[in-house]
Amino acid sequence: MAVMAKPLSDALLRIAEHPTVAVAATAAREEIDTLLWRRDIRAAAKEVAAASVLRGGRDSAAIDGADVAVVDDSPMGRVLDAGWRITTEVPAFVDIWASAPLQALAGLHSVAAIDVLPQAELGRPRPDSNADDPLNIGPIPDPAIAAARLTQLADLVTDAGTVPALVVAAIAHAELMALRPFTWGSGLVARASVRLVLAERGVDPSLFSIPELGMLTLGRPAYVTALRAYLTGSADGVTDYLVWFMTCIGEGAREVQVP
Repeated sequence: MAVMAKPLSDALLRIAEHPTVAVAATAAREEIDTLLWRRDIRAAAKEVAAASVLRGGRDSAAIDGADVAVVDDSPMGRVLDAGWRITTEVPAFVDIWASAPLQALAGLHSVAAIDVLPQAELGRPRPDSNADDPLNIGPIPDPAIAAARLTQLADLVTDAGTVPALVVAAIAHAELMALRPFTWGSGLVARASVRLVLAERGVDPSLFSIPELGMLTLGRPAYVTALRAYLTGSADGVTDYLVWFMTCIGEGAREVQVP
């Protein structure tokens, strides 16, 4: 994929400066800033953060096909439990993410998949091209390719320089969705990574916003279309994906209410 093959920070700065992307990113950031300054939100900070975890975990699971109206021990019921677990644990991995992003991703995957995968597979990159693909995004990359791109992603996270946080979050999410680095649960990890970036970069340190809500609100077909556009590696495709992502971020901040 073209974006990750270039010097990362330079390539992403150019993407961030694209007029369409810049407008969408500014609008998304303004929605988050408005949320953080709302008096009712600040007065009920603990409750709002807790509600964000519950809604975010639920919506992340729903994106992967879980019936969130039914909580049971079925495979989809376990997706819902995993969505709640991983979203709950995001704050514990924020500091780790800043210096060791691959360790943070492995830790979050272990949390999410503990009731689904054997112990030996928790937090471990898949050894072959077998991985779940609940959104039917497309072909699963070879493990060696996935490993190389994960290393590039880690370099980006730890040395992003002046790349806007929302662009870093967007690329982290897209790469993890594209690579599907784990046998199961890569989508849950990818969406949790958005929260990691927003918290670590100080965009939404209290994690009030609900990115997963925005993604689900725009719909699974739009999600898949955006990811497939990104996978083309073309300038237009990456731009289309980033505009979709920024729209999700804005929606996920605008719809937050005090419980």
